[in-house]
Amino acid sequence: MFRRLLRSAAPLAAVLVLAAPLQAALPQPPATRTEAVADTLHGVAIPDPYRWLEDQDSPETRTWIDAQNGYTEAVLGPVPGREDLKSRIEQLLRIDNQGVPFERGGRYFYTHRGADQDLNLLCMRQGLNASQEVLIDPHVLSPDHSVSVGFSDVSEDGALMAYSTRKGGEDEVEIAFFDLATRKTLEDRLPRARYFGVSIKPDKSGFYYSRHGKEGSRVYYHAMGTDPARDRYVFGEGYDAGKIVGAGLSDDGRWLLISVNHGSAAEKSEIWMMDTTRPGNPYPIVNDVDALFSGAIADGRLYMRTNWNAPNYRLLVVDLDTPARDRWRELVPQGAAVITNFSLVGGKLFLNTLENVVSSVKIFDPTGKLEGEIVFPTLGSVGGMAGRWKTGEAFFTFTSFHVPTTIYRYDVAKGKKSEWWMAKVPVKPETFELKQVWYESRDGTRIPMFLVHRKGLKLDGSNPTLLTGYGGFTLSQTPAFSARAALWVERGGVFALANLRGGGEFGEVWHRAGMLEKKQNVFDDFHAAAEWLIRNEYTRPQKLAISGASNGGLLVGAAFTQRPELFGAVVCSVPLLDMLRYQQFLVARFWVPEYGAAEKADQFEYIHAYSPYHRVKKGEKYPAILFISGDADTRVAPLHARKMTALMQASTGSDRPILLHYDTKFGHSRGGLAVSKQIRDLALELQFLCWQLGVDRGNGRRTAVGSGE
Repeated sequence: MFRRLLRSAAPLAAVLVLAAPLQAALPQPPATRTEAVADTLHGVAIPDPYRWLEDQDSPETRTWIDAQNGYTEAVLGPVPGREDLKSRIEQLLRIDNQGVPFERGGRYFYTHRGADQDLNLLCMRQGLNASQEVLIDPHVLSPDHSVSVGFSDVSEDGALMAYSTRKGGEDEVEIAFFDLATRKTLEDRLPRARYFGVSIKPDKSGFYYSRHGKEGSRVYYHAMGTDPARDRYVFGEGYDAGKIVGAGLSDDGRWLLISVNHGSAAEKSEIWMMDTTRPGNPYPIVNDVDALFSGAIADGRLYMRTNWNAPNYRLLVVDLDTPARDRWRELVPQGAAVITNFSLVGGKLFLNTLENVVSSVKIFDPTGKLEGEIVFPTLGSVGGMAGRWKTGEAFFTFTSFHVPTTIYRYDVAKGKKSEWWMAKVPVKPETFELKQVWYESRDGTRIPMFLVHRKGLKLDGSNPTLLTGYGGFTLSQTPAFSARAALWVERGGVFALANLRGGGEFGEVWHRAGMLEKKQNVFDDFHAAAEWLIRNEYTRPQKLAISGASNGGLLVGAAFTQRPELFGAVVCSVPLLDMLRYQQFLVARFWVPEYGAAEKADQFEYIHAYSPYHRVKKGEKYPAILFISGDADTRVAPLHARKMTALMQASTGSDRPILLHYDTKFGHSRGGLAVSKQIRDLALELQFLCWQLGVDRGNGRRTAVGSGE
């Protein structure tokens, strides 16, 4: 029946695409059956009519997925513009791409993808200016380029490399080992799983690793040439699946540093240490403080970044021969800027900081004395600071919305940076304007937001605007180059990034103001950003789109269910939407410290109040929505997108489309995707947004919403 509908409807849509409004001519979505399923939580009945769609592998669900993908293509296929968009995206993405290099034994390792290639290669130079050698080419691993590779570790002398292979967008990987002398992959390997650290011993006799399973994370030691089934257990017993246990060796191989995070961006973490040169088990450096600690080791000292009594973070140092707490010393105190990360390079401490969401790098000597600062000419993002304590160079990146990624080499002794590599993207930065604005949220809190658009933009309320954000897990949202933003601005649009509470832009206080019972603050911040853009005549609701992925998918899900009148179109990617059941699937127990769990009565009340799946109203006039997910999302269960698509299609009272783009091979992790796949997906996403907001298709003109003119 549905196939007959598509055959009859698609030609009709192709004809009516030249008329306005197109929405009236859309074919009806495929019907989705309902079941009388309900739970009772804390005395409240919770209907779940699409529970059957949680079963990803059932024949009925597979048929439903095929029907939804067919419907999406039947709706979007006749809409003009996808090929134009695809052509420009090709120009923006089909460029040479390079990763930040790291040095081992005088060799430099990095990822590289040529403009004519689909996937990142694992590459090496025998010296800083030597020619490039390809170590692993993933293109031969799968005919459809769905398998990608990445570095896991390289031995201290640069002779043995551990690398991962990933299928689709899965978080699980396989770990293999590559001998640089013979250029052959060894028989030693780790099976498909979720790993939190692989660390090769300096003498290459074995390696430590942390593997996450149903029982939780556990640290093991593997002796090279032995059966992995007999690997020696080291640490982790007693920690459940909601804890993340990572492990890594110091450069000299003596110290094994073990971290225990009580969930993702939790309120508590632990640091344990083991001296691998002596018999004995790991012992705690700190495991009894409700605060976050992260560490790195150099010359027998443990340097720790922590928010213990310092919500903007500070840096402590511990002598590992005398690690008692009363011997700890504060090297860098808390300041106005948030310490987001730190690196130990060339005998110096490099601290990445954010002040009012402006990035900089501050340099300290081992006693905590400030020696200098690396600043940048425009608003943007600093990443990397890859280097070694006993070498004199560091590598880092800088990027902004209108500045393609540049990799810099920093000479520690001379205090000078030089460009090592720059992406050659065909954009004209001088035509872009980037600024930071501030607005008030519902409770009066001032929120920053980045705006990028063409210079000379007219504030007449007619500009197609794409607003995004995240607001969770201490993740700071800073300007970075993206083909999506660049193309949107080129088409005359405004790209807006709001720095919502729940992120890390202003330290732990900012994070906690947007988690658990205060999660609604994040959504209020987002709504206020939309209202500011409308009030200041950047746009109007019919011209305003929002997008978000993962926790950002929850954000836009809450936005369109709470304030549907504010938005014209929504892209909701790999989202969390059923917040009463999310913690029951995949690794979502990691996120309970951030969101809470409906099993607890007090947490149920506030989660139920915002859970998008439970806020949908029959007959409400919702904006156009494109949900995006896929089978290989092993982080956020794709059942959220499936169930919400069915519910929204059955509930919306508007004539705007509710679509699902569901990939049967790919999932959450986008970084390893083939470029050809990225191009196809982004073209479809932008086609949907341009169609709904009336954005031009490349000639600088705007069109009426839904028209083909």
